[in-house]
Amino acid sequence: MKIAYIYTALTSMGGVDRVISKKANYFADECGYEVYIITDSQAGNPPIFPLSSKVKHIDLDIDFDKQYHHGLLIRAYYYFWLIYLYKKKLTKILKEIQADFVLTTLGRDMDFLPKIKDGSIKIGESHIAKPFTRNFHLMEQRGFPYKQIAHYWRKKQENSVRQLHALVVLTTHDAENWKSIKCAEIIPNPAPFSPQQYSTCTAKQIISVGRLNEQKGYERLIDAWAIVNMKHPDWHLTIYGEGEQKKKLKQFIKEKHLEATFHICQPTQEIMNKYIESSIYVMSSHFEGLPMVLIEAKTCGLPCISFDCPHGPSEIIKHGDDGLLIENGNIKKLANAIIYLIEHEDIRINMGKRARLNSKFYASEQIMKKWIELFTKLKVIYK
Repeated sequence: MKIAYIYTALTSMGGVDRVISKKANYFADECGYEVYIITDSQAGNPPIFPLSSKVKHIDLDIDFDKQYHHGLLIRAYYYFWLIYLYKKKLTKILKEIQADFVLTTLGRDMDFLPKIKDGSIKIGESHIAKPFTRNFHLMEQRGFPYKQIAHYWRKKQENSVRQLHALVVLTTHDAENWKSIKCAEIIPNPAPFSPQQYSTCTAKQIISVGRLNEQKGYERLIDAWAIVNMKHPDWHLTIYGEGEQKKKLKQFIKEKHLEATFHICQPTQEIMNKYIESSIYVMSSHFEGLPMVLIEAKTCGLPCISFDCPHGPSEIIKHGDDGLLIENGNIKKLANAIIYLIEHEDIRINMGKRARLNSKFYASEQIMKKWIELFTKLKVIYK
C-alpha cells in the first residue's frame, strides 16, 4: 500500500509535526507501507523529528514567504502565483507516485487537491477545531475587508472538504462542528512516546509546552502565576516554546516581578525528560484541537490543569481523577487549582498515577489500528 502525506514543512517542534512523523514511521516500519511525506516549504532544513529510512521525504521548494510583508493586492498576486506553482508541482508528483491514499491537514493544498486526478483516495485530517483552521478567525478580527476574505476562504475550504473521500477529526466536539459539511471519523492522535520512567510528582516544578502565540493564552498563565507565587515562592513554572509573543511575554513577566520563578525556555528534543522532572502540567489556551501536550504529560505521569477551552481538554482530562478542568478564562480559579495541587501532594501523586494509566487509550497500537481499519473500509467503498 502507498500513502502520501501533504504538509507544509517539518520544521517545527509542534505537535502536528511530531504526530505526522510518528504515524509515517509506524506505517513504514510496522505495516510495511510505502510512505511519502510531501512538503512545500522545507527550505533545505532537515525534519525536526527523525524519519524512518523507509519514509520518502519530497520537498517541492515553494517559497510561500514571498507573499508576506506586502499590501493586500500585491500579497494576493503573490499568493495566486505561488499556488499555481504549488498545484503544478504537487499534481506532477502525485501522478508519479500513484498513492492509494493521500492525506492532507487541510492546508493551502485544499484549494485544488480534491480535483487532482491521480487515482488516490483523499483523506483530510484536521488537527485544530474547525472555527480556528488556517487562522481564519484572526483575519476576521481585522475588520472589513479581511472579514469578507476570511468568509470567502471558509466557504471555499468547506466546499473542498465535501469533495474529500473522508474527513478525520480528533474530538467529538469537532465532529459536531463539521457535521453539516461532512460526516467525520474520530481518531485521536497517538501518544508520541512511551517512557520507561515517570514523574514522581514531588519536584517543585510546573511545566507548560507550546508555541508562544495568541492561541496559547500565556498572558493568562502569567496572571495566574502572580497569585500562586505569592503563596508558594519556592515553586517554579517553565514554558518550553518559541514564537512571536516571546518578547511581549517576557516583558509581562518582568512587570509582574516573576523573573525568579516563571521561565521561558527554548523548545527541546528532550521534552519527555522535562515532563518527568516536573510535577504538574498547566495549559492556558484560548482554543485547541486535541492538545498533544496533555497526552504527552499524562503519558509521563503528570496531573494536568487546563482551561476548559474549545476543544480537546475535556476529552483528555478526567476532572477530579487525573487532572482539573477550569472555567475558561477564570484566572483566579486557575491559580487556585494550581495552589490546590501544590498543597495536596498525596492527591497530586495519585492523580499523576491515574493520568499515566488513562493515557493508555492513546497508545500507538490502539490509534494506528483505527487508521488501518479506516483505510480498509475506504478501499472497499472506493476501489
